[in-house]
Amino acid sequence: MSRPLNSREIEAFRAVIQTGTTTAAAQLLHTTQPSVSRLLAQMQAAAGLKLFDMHKGRLRPTPEAMELYATVQQHFMGRERIERALSVLRQSGAGALRVGCTPALGLSVIPTVVHRFAQRFPSTHLSLQTLGTTPLREGLLYGQLDLVVSTMAIASAELDASVLHRSHAVCVMHPQHRLAAQDAIHVRDLQGQKLLTLNANDDIFLQLQRTMQEHGIEAGSTIETTYSATICSLAAQGLGIGVVNPYMASVFARELRVLPLQPLCAVEVVLALPPQYAPSERAECFIQLLREQLQTLPEEGAPPATAHSDGVVLRTGRARKMQK
Repeated sequence: MSRPLNSREIEAFRAVIQTGTTTAAAQLLHTTQPSVSRLLAQMQAAAGLKLFDMHKGRLRPTPEAMELYATVQQHFMGRERIERALSVLRQSGAGALRVGCTPALGLSVIPTVVHRFAQRFPSTHLSLQTLGTTPLREGLLYGQLDLVVSTMAIASAELDASVLHRSHAVCVMHPQHRLAAQDAIHVRDLQGQKLLTLNANDDIFLQLQRTMQEHGIEAGSTIETTYSATICSLAAQGLGIGVVNPYMASVFARELRVLPLQPLCAVEVVLALPPQYAPSERAECFIQLLREQLQTLPEEGAPPATAHSDGVVLRTGRARKMQK
């Protein structure tokens, strides 16, 4: 009665077909010639087929053996592809990384992280997408992104989200603005001012609006836009005072006066990961580099530095010369 073949019998059969003799097959498999012969005999009995005959002192495969060998080869080629893939993964991990972030981080924190990441993984294909919160969340849920970094709330029951950094919103204005000489901007100072604001669904805008209502403050006029980078550009043109996250403000620090806003308006950098699979080695490296970069930024509650073109850093009203 036939039985299933075992892996040692199949390996011996394949080696004999490839080398032509049981002696050469034994050398290929690092075993003895009698062991190979025994495995072939066991395989023929289990298969219920004649797989070899003797011709002039040499084993000769039958047509049935050659047909079986074709199937065996497909199996081993699949195993070899798996081994090659494992070797590549052990050496360098998954070959691509797909990162999503909000535009503010894409212009401020992320470029330095990408530079350091590219030095460590020069052959990795990195896809960096700057998107709004909704497409970022969908990108994670549908497996289109490997990680997301956001300055807006992105947590949900389906996502693994954590806060990487906490800071506070800042006011940006032209250096010649009449409020630029102050050490900080209180919400009361915004009475009657031209305000540059983000859209009504933005976290910073909602906090600012609530604080202004609590203090009975009304702006003189407003310009509403989608991106904090646009607010900074408009402020640099002297079109008003903007309230933005400190990460974007740092990009425009040489063009603007950047001052703390009081009462404090919380800003967080949130990391979110997809629920479907664990992060790759590359993703973990990118996250670690991001954490290190964020650690170089002001701590929670500390006012950001304002760097002017004359090389002076202003921090809570005190001036220090920047090191050359």
